[in-house]
Amino acid sequence: MPTAADYRDTHRALVLGCQRRDRNAQRQLYGHYAKPMYNLCLRMLRHTHDAEDVLQVAFVQIFAKIHTFNFEASISAWIKRIVVNRCIDHLKKRRLLTTDFDPVRHESVAVEHPEDQREEESNYTVERIREGVMKLSEGYRVVLTLYLFEGYDHEEIAQVMGISPGTSKSQYSRARKRLAQLLTE
Repeated sequence: MPTAADYRDTHRALVLGCQRRDRNAQRQLYGHYAKPMYNLCLRMLRHTHDAEDVLQVAFVQIFAKIHTFNFEASISAWIKRIVVNRCIDHLKKRRLLTTDFDPVRHESVAVEHPEDQREEESNYTVERIREGVMKLSEGYRVVLTLYLFEGYDHEEIAQVMGISPGTSKSQYSRARKRLAQLLTE
C-alpha cells in the first residue's frame, strides 16, 4: 500500500530538474500533466480555446513558481490547485461566475427518485453526462466539477471561489437537479 511519502515523492526527479530550469524535465512534467489538466480546464470553462489559453497560463505560472514547491504535498495536487485557480480567475474576469450564484445559505436536501427514474439514470452514457455538464451554467458547472470530479469538499470550494460553504452546497445540489433535468430532456 502506497504511503503519503510515496505520493509526495512522485515525480521528485522531474520537479528537481524543473527547479534547476532543465528544459527536458519541464517538457516531461508538462507532457505528464497537460492532458488531464486540459480536461479539467475544459470541464470548468466549456470552450476549447479558453481551456487551451488557461492551461498555457497555468503552466507558465507553474514553471515560474516551481522553486516554491517543497514536496509537502504531491506535485499533482499542487499543479491542480494552480490550474483550478487560473480557471476561476478566468471565469471571474469574464464576470460569468458570480452571476449564477444565489446567496441562499442552506444545506442541500436529498432528492427522492422513484425506482424507475433510478433505473433510467443508470443507463446514461459518459458522453451524455459530459454533454449535460457542458450545458450547465458556469457557476453550477464549476461547483459540480470541483466537488464531483476533482474531489474538493465544500470548504475547499468555498475558499477557492470566495463563497460560503453553504452556497457551495446549495449550488452543487441545484447543479445536480439541473443536470438530471437536462439528461431527461
